[in-house]
Amino acid sequence: MALHVPKPPGFSQMLKDGAKHFSGLEEAVFRNIRACKELSQTTRTAYGPNGMNKMVINHLEKLFVTNDAATILRELEVQHPAAKMIVMASHMQEQEVGDGTNFVLVFAGALLELAEELLRMGLSVSEVIDGYEKACKKALEILPDCVCSSAKNLHDLNEVTSFIRTAVMSKQYGNEDFLANLIAQACVSIYPESGNFNVDSVRVCKILGCGVTASTVLHGMVFKKEAEGDVTSVKDAKIAVFSCPFDCMVTETKGTVLINNAQELMNFSKGEEDMMEAQVKAIKEAGANVVVTGGKVADMALHYANKYKLMVVRLNTKWDLRRLCKTVGAVALPKMMAPTPDEMGHCDNVYLTEVGDTQVVVFKHEKEDGAISTVVIRGSTDNLMDDIERAVDDGVNTFKVLVRDKRLVPGAGATEIELAKQITSFGESCPGLDQYAIKKFAEAFEVFPRALAENSGVKGNELISKLYSAHHDGNKNIGFDIEGDGPAVKDVLEAGILDPYLVKHWGIRLATNAAITVLRVDQIIMARPAGGPKPPQGNKDFDDDD
Repeated sequence: MALHVPKPPGFSQMLKDGAKHFSGLEEAVFRNIRACKELSQTTRTAYGPNGMNKMVINHLEKLFVTNDAATILRELEVQHPAAKMIVMASHMQEQEVGDGTNFVLVFAGALLELAEELLRMGLSVSEVIDGYEKACKKALEILPDCVCSSAKNLHDLNEVTSFIRTAVMSKQYGNEDFLANLIAQACVSIYPESGNFNVDSVRVCKILGCGVTASTVLHGMVFKKEAEGDVTSVKDAKIAVFSCPFDCMVTETKGTVLINNAQELMNFSKGEEDMMEAQVKAIKEAGANVVVTGGKVADMALHYANKYKLMVVRLNTKWDLRRLCKTVGAVALPKMMAPTPDEMGHCDNVYLTEVGDTQVVVFKHEKEDGAISTVVIRGSTDNLMDDIERAVDDGVNTFKVLVRDKRLVPGAGATEIELAKQITSFGESCPGLDQYAIKKFAEAFEVFPRALAENSGVKGNELISKLYSAHHDGNKNIGFDIEGDGPAVKDVLEAGILDPYLVKHWGIRLATNAAITVLRVDQIIMARPAGGPKPPQGNKDFDDDD
C-alpha cells in the first residue's frame, strides 16, 4: 500500500498536485514588478531616433530586425502574466492611435520600478495606487496646456510632411524627410473633404532592389503580378472584376454524356468552345477591355481574351480583389457574365511594367482624388523594406490621429519634463502619504529624456538638469537636441519635432492603468498545466544509419 504523505497546512492544501501559489509583497508584487521592469528595459534601448535595433527570431524562424516595440512584442510571445498586462496596454495603444507603443512600455516600467522603491520604504500598495491615480488625473489636466500648435490644413502637403516627420524619424533616422514627403503625398491625395480617413487606403508594395530614395507614390494600386495574356497596356480602361475563375461555368448537377462516334466528340468540343467565345465576346461588347479575376485563368478563355484584345489580370487574394473594386469603383461578379455599365470599374491607365527585375501591374489614376494610393518601397534587403513599411504605417497612423485631433505637443522630452515639473509641485501641495507616490509619478517622466540621451551616448543626468533649468525659466518647448554635441537642448517647436496630443494622452492613461493593475495583484495562483506527461527527450536519431 502506497504511503500517504500529508500536505502542509495552508493554501496549497486546497489545490491539486502541481499547482503553484505565491503571495505577499516579496513573492507576488516584487516578482511581478521585476518581470515588467525587464520587459521595459528591453524596449527602452530602442526608444527614439538613435534607438538600437532588436534581432527577433519568431517561432516560425522568421527574422525581424527592428526597433518598433509593437513588432518586437508581437513576435516575442511574452508568457509572464504580469508582463502580459503591459503588453496588452501597448497593443491597446497600437489600436487606439497606432504609435507610441514604446512610450507605454517604458512609462509603465518606470512607474513600477519607482513603486518598488516606495513599497520598500514602507508605504502600502493602496497609498501608491492612490497617488498614481491622482497624478495621472493631474497629468491629463496639465497636458492640454502643453499644446504648442495645431494642424490648420491637412490638405497642405508641406504642413502634413512636417507633422509626419517626427514619427518617421524614430524608425528611419536619416531618411525621415524623404519618407515623410512620400507618406504625406499618399495621405493627402486620398483624404476626402468629408474628413473620414481610412488607414487601409494607403497600401504598401515592397520591391527588392535599388535604394530607399528610389521609392515612389502612385495614385491607384500596384500588384506584384504579370498580365496573363498578350495585352499589357490599356488606356482609359473599363474593368470587369470576377471573383470566380475565368473559365467556362461548371454545372451544379453532375451529368454523364454518352458519345458514340468521333463526329459527336468534335461537335461537343466545338460547342464548348463556341460557348466560351460567346461569353468572352459578350464581356467585350459590354465595353470592358480589362478583366480581373480571383481564380485561375483557363487556356481557352485566355485564347479568346487575346483574340478580342482583352487584358487579363489574376489576383490571388479576395482582399486584393476587394481593394481593387474600391479603387476603380467596380462590383465583383460571382460568375462569368457580361457586366452592366454600373458593375464595371474605370481607371485611366492599366499597364504592365518592370520595377527592378520584378513584373508589376499598375492600376493608375491620373487625378489625385482616388480612393487608394500605394507607396512603392525599394530597398536592398527584405528586413530593411519591412522596417520602412513600419515607418510608413506609423506615419499614416499619425495622419489619422491628426484627423481626429489636430493638437500637437512638443517632442524630444519637452512635454515630459514640463509634466514632471508641474506634477512635482502638485505633489508638494498634497498633505497625505500619497504625495510620495505623486512625486515618483513625476520622476517617472524623466525616463524619456534620459532614454533619448543614453541611446545617443550622452549623460542623462546632465541633460535632465539642463532641461529642468530651461523649463523653470518658462521655456516650455525646450527639448533634447539629438544632433548637438553632448547634452545640448533646443526649442523643438522651431525645429519641428512635434508629437500628436492623443499619442501622449492615451499613452499616459494606458501605462498608468497597466501599472496600477499589476500593483493590485497580491497573490498568484497557478493551476497545474493541462496535458499528460512530456515524452522523454532521449536520442532522437536512434533509427538513423550511421
